Amino acid sequence: QVQVAETGGGLVQTGGSLRLSCSASGRSFESYGFGWFRQAPDKEREFVAGISWNNANTHYADSVKGRFTISRNNARNTVYLQMNNLNPEDTARYYCAAALYGLAYDARDPYDYWGQGTQVTVAS
Repeated sequence: QVQVAETGGGLVQTGGSLRLSCSASGRSFESYGFGWFRQAPDKEREFVAGISWNNANTHYADSVKGRFTISRNNARNTVYLQMNNLNPEDTARYYCAAALYGLAYDARDPYDYWGQGTQVTVAS
């Protein structure tokens, strides 16, 4: 079992950058794949980016390709989401999720563990 917690959200201007962090406690961090999802008010939670448990694969939503980068540091038990060139459409609450031996899944179902989220607001 693993517990995840997101940090790094905030208010940023259009064109700015933020780096979100997802720290995971528990055993065998290196055995988990992780995904970032986001949910804007009155919208469904949507996939943003995923990284496989063995760091061999990453996967991105079309809306963030070329702007966002997901990475992991197993020594620090942390997954990152670097977000560049942000725009108001990126405003949402961002959630980190973990799946044992996950393969950068873009669906919610495979993920068993979710954080509480961190708010990202992009001002125009």
